Amino acid sequence: FDEALGLPTDFSARIARNTQLVIQEESGIPNVIDPLGGSYYVEALTNELVDAAQALMDEVEELGGMTKAVASGMPKLRIEESAARRQARIDRGEEVVVGVNKYRLDDPELVDVLDIDNAAVLAQQVAKLEKVRANRDDAAVTAALEALTEGAKGDGNLLALCIEAARARATVGEMSDAMEAVFGRHAAEVRTIEGVYVNSYQGDEAFEALSQRIDAFEAAQGRRPRMLVVKMGQDGHDRGAKVIATAFADLGFVVDVGVLFQTPAEAAADAIDNDVHVIGVSSQAAGHKTLVPQLIEELKAKGAEDIQVVVGGVIPPQDYEFLADAGVAATFGPGTNILESATKVLDL
Repeated sequence: FDEALGLPTDFSARIARNTQLVIQEESGIPNVIDPLGGSYYVEALTNELVDAAQALMDEVEELGGMTKAVASGMPKLRIEESAARRQARIDRGEEVVVGVNKYRLDDPELVDVLDIDNAAVLAQQVAKLEKVRANRDDAAVTAALEALTEGAKGDGNLLALCIEAARARATVGEMSDAMEAVFGRHAAEVRTIEGVYVNSYQGDEAFEALSQRIDAFEAAQGRRPRMLVVKMGQDGHDRGAKVIATAFADLGFVVDVGVLFQTPAEAAADAIDNDVHVIGVSSQAAGHKTLVPQLIEELKAKGAEDIQVVVGGVIPPQDYEFLADAGVAATFGPGTNILESATKVLDL
């Protein structure tokens, strides 16, 4: 139940597990092979799902199969399109999410969340790696990694070679580097969708008013407000970031999207190169208390402290003050309406 606020605690994990156990042991549902069998509505939904899935499969086949479809970015774009459309429905109240856009508490109580010291975790992992490297047979590691590279050049069994390298205590990074020497490293093309969010807001007064404010900003400043959306660290959850990028672009912002897994230094350099007004950091893996302050320090070191930094995603309310003290201009937690967040960013 605390997934939107942070990493799960032992208590929330136990509640989630016990919910399934109650259904299994007390409801009797597992005693019936098909408890919804014969339901016309369920059959209709199933048929609708099958037809929609078949349409997607046909599209994949037209592209030459799933490998080529993935390379083209089609599946990812379809997911982002669906997410953006649903977010627009939620923001407009057309789709109800209890506690988010309806039946909200005026004064919600704070929920205990799991707080992890990322710096301590990093130090522990570095110490473990140093210990492994100090106590392994370097000659055996080198031989195993060379064998892996040779296997990658031909048709060797890479899984078996990786297992042997692991037995020699080669690290995952070293094994990746050994194969990268042959295969190279995939660099995903950053693409975003357009028009989905604005199409859902046709005729909406608040949307039109904000768009007009952005037009006025352009008239006064000579250019539109520009934002860089970034994902830093080992946080690969980019669907929310792409929804924000799509919505802000539809509103009239110029939006740049950084590649995944950037360092704070890389994100700061991108922001300066693109001459943005604001950096929007998407954080969904509890890295905000470490990476965001580092980003702000990088901007200061490069003389770009005029670039505002805002943060959104899975961020516990308990951390808002910490981020503000670190220099974050605004924090947008779970359930934030995109029009409201865009208005606040424009007001910075």
